[in-house]
Amino acid sequence: MTGDGTGGRLLRGGRVVARVLLVWALVAGALVLLDDLLTGFRMAGWWQPPVFALLFGVLSAVVWPLVLRVALPVALFTLGVGSYLLLGAGVLAISLAVPGVEIANLRTGVVVAVGMALVGAVTSSVLALDEDELFFRRAGRRARARAEHDAEQPPGVIFLQVDGLGVDTVRRAVRDGDMPTFARWLAGGSHRLAEWHCDWSSQTGASVCGILHGNNEDILGFRWYEKDRDHVMACAHPGDAAEIERRHSDGRGLLAVNGASRGNLFTGDAEHVSLTMSAVPVVRGSRWRRSRDGLGAGYYAYFANPGNGVRTFVAALVDIVREVSASVRQWRADVRPRVARGGFYPFARAATNVVVRDIVISAIVEDMLAGRAVVYADLLGYDEVGHHSGIERFDALAVLRAMDQQFGRLQRAAQLAPRRYHVVALSDHGLTQGWAFADRFGEPIEHVVGRLCGGEPPPVRRSSRQAAEGWQVGAVLAEATDSAGPIARRLRARVEGSGGRPPVVEGTHGAVTRVAPGVVVVDSGHVSMVSFTEHEGRVELETIELEYPELLPSLVDHAGVGFLLVRSAEFGPVVLARDGLRRLATDVVIGEDPLTDYGPHAADLIRRTDSFAHCPDIVINSRLDPVTEEASAFEPHVGSHGGLGGPQSRGFLLYPAELPAPGQVVGAEALHRVLRGWLTHLGHPRPHAEPAPAQRVDSSA
Repeated sequence: MTGDGTGGRLLRGGRVVARVLLVWALVAGALVLLDDLLTGFRMAGWWQPPVFALLFGVLSAVVWPLVLRVALPVALFTLGVGSYLLLGAGVLAISLAVPGVEIANLRTGVVVAVGMALVGAVTSSVLALDEDELFFRRAGRRARARAEHDAEQPPGVIFLQVDGLGVDTVRRAVRDGDMPTFARWLAGGSHRLAEWHCDWSSQTGASVCGILHGNNEDILGFRWYEKDRDHVMACAHPGDAAEIERRHSDGRGLLAVNGASRGNLFTGDAEHVSLTMSAVPVVRGSRWRRSRDGLGAGYYAYFANPGNGVRTFVAALVDIVREVSASVRQWRADVRPRVARGGFYPFARAATNVVVRDIVISAIVEDMLAGRAVVYADLLGYDEVGHHSGIERFDALAVLRAMDQQFGRLQRAAQLAPRRYHVVALSDHGLTQGWAFADRFGEPIEHVVGRLCGGEPPPVRRSSRQAAEGWQVGAVLAEATDSAGPIARRLRARVEGSGGRPPVVEGTHGAVTRVAPGVVVVDSGHVSMVSFTEHEGRVELETIELEYPELLPSLVDHAGVGFLLVRSAEFGPVVLARDGLRRLATDVVIGEDPLTDYGPHAADLIRRTDSFAHCPDIVINSRLDPVTEEASAFEPHVGSHGGLGGPQSRGFLLYPAELPAPGQVVGAEALHRVLRGWLTHLGHPRPHAEPAPAQRVDSSA
C-alpha cells in the first residue's frame, strides 16, 4: 500500500509538471502572437519567447507574492486592477534582462502582462490547474506538517450565510438541480435542512447582530430613526454599524474564541476581521493592531496569483453582460413585477456577485488552512440580484448555482486543513416578491404620509406608462377613502367625537429630512416607520388622532398597507388593519384579526418590537396577499424583506447531521443559542465574560 501511495503521488506530480510545461509553452506562443499584434513590442529571436515566459512565471510565482506584501494597498483599493500596473513594470524589467526584447512603454508592458496572465489563467482553468489546486497543495503540505500537533482540537465550523435565501427557494433549487452541492449533501445524509423564523425586522442588520452577538434589541430595520438624537441609523454606514455593535457586544460573541468575520456587518467579537462594516472605523490608538495574517486577508491570497485578477475581471464582465441581457429580456417580455436595472447597478452587481464573493471565499480558505476555530461569512450576491430581478427568476437561480459551487470548493479545502471542519449554510432572512409600492400606487409611502400630515412632497418621476396608471391609482385611493372599512370609520368617529382637528405645525430643521413639518418617515423594505419629532418619546394613538385625524384611517384603508402598530394610552400596543384590530396587551380582537396572514409568531414579535426604546410612533407593514404570498415593498425592489409576511420571514439552516437538531427557532437571538450550542457540543470553549478585544482588522469594507 505504501508503494501504491508513492506511485500515486509520483503520478500526480508528473501530471502537474506536464501541465506547467504546457502552460509555459502556450504563454510563449502568446508572446509570439503579441509580437505580431503590438507595435510597441518586439522579439528578435526564436529563443526569446520561452525565456521571457519562464522569467514571467518566476516573477508571478516567486517575486510577485513578495512584492504584493508591500504593494497590497494598490491591489486592495483598485480591486486588482492596479496590480497589473505593477506587473507591467515587472515586464519592463524582464525586457531589460532578456537581450533583444523591446517594450516601448509601461502601457505596452501592461498589455503584455495581461495577455500572458490571461492565457495562463484560461489554460489552467481548462486543465483544472486552477488556484485551488496549486494553493491547496502548498497549503496542504503545511497543514499535514501541523496535523499531528492539532489532532486534539475540536472540529472547526464554517458558517456561510447566503444573504436573502429563503427556505422555500432552497427546497425548489435543490429539487430542480440549481444547487447540486446542497442536493448531494442532503441525499447522502451528511446534512439536514431546517427552517427558522426571522424577527419582525427580517433584514441583515437585526439578523446578523442577533446571530453573532446573541442580542438584536432595538434594531428596528436596516435604517431607523432615533428621535432623541435626531439621527437615522443605517446598518450599512460604518459609524452606525460600529455604534450598533458597541451597544450589543458583551465580548462573548459567536466568534470570540479564535474566530474570523468575513464580509459581515458586525464582527461577532472575532479577532480576525475583513470586509466587515462595523470594523471600518475602529481606530483605537495604541490598541490598533494588524492581524497576524497581514493587511487584507483574502485579498493577499487572491491577488498573489496574477491570473486571479484576470479571471475575476473576465467573470465580472460576463456578469455585467448577463445583467444587461436579463434586464432587456424582462423588458421585452414585459415581465412583472420588475424595477429599473440600469445606471450603475450592473457594475455594483458584478462587484458584489463576483469580486467580493471570490475574495471572501479566498479569505475563508485561508482561515481553514490556518486552523481557525470558527468562521462566519456573508455572500450577498443572491440578495442583490433578488432585489432587482425577483426571487426565482432565471438570473437569480444562476447566482445560486455559482454560490453552490463555492460550497464544493470549501469542502475540498477542508480536506487539507489542519483540523476537521463542519460547513453550515444558513440565511439571515428570505425575500418576498411583489410590485414596489411606489410603482403600484403611484407614490412612495413617505409621500402618502407627508400628504396626510399636511406636507407637500415633491412629485414622483415616472415613465409615461407609469404616469398613465398613476391617475387610475389615485381614483382607486379616492374610492377607498369614500368607502372606508370598519376600522377607518371607527377611527374617524373617535376623532369627530373628540372634536379633533389638524393643528398648524411650524417646520423644523435638523439633520433628517421631514416629509411634513415635524414628521419623519424611514423605509426598510416591507416596513415603514413614522416618527413625530415635535413630541418627545412615544406619541400615542390618541395624540395622533387629534393632530392628524386622516392619517390612521387613510393608512389602514390603503391597499398597500397590511397593518400598522401604534401605542394607545388606554389599551397599550394596538395593531390596526382595514377589517380589524388587535390589542396586544390583552390579545382582544375586534373584527378580523389583522395578524392572521402573518404567521403564528407575529403577535409576539410585534410585542417585542413595541418594547424597544426607539420604537417609532407608527410602524407600517406592507400588505401580504395570502394566496400568492406577494407584497409591495416600500423600497424600489422586486424581491424585498424587512417585515412580516411570506418567504421573507422564513430563513434556512443546512447543518451537519451529526449535530443536534435545532428544533423550532424563532428570532435571530434563538438562532445564536443554537449555533453556540453546536460549538459547545463540538468541544469549543465558551468565551469569558470580558470586554470585546480590539479586532485585528485585516481589511476595510
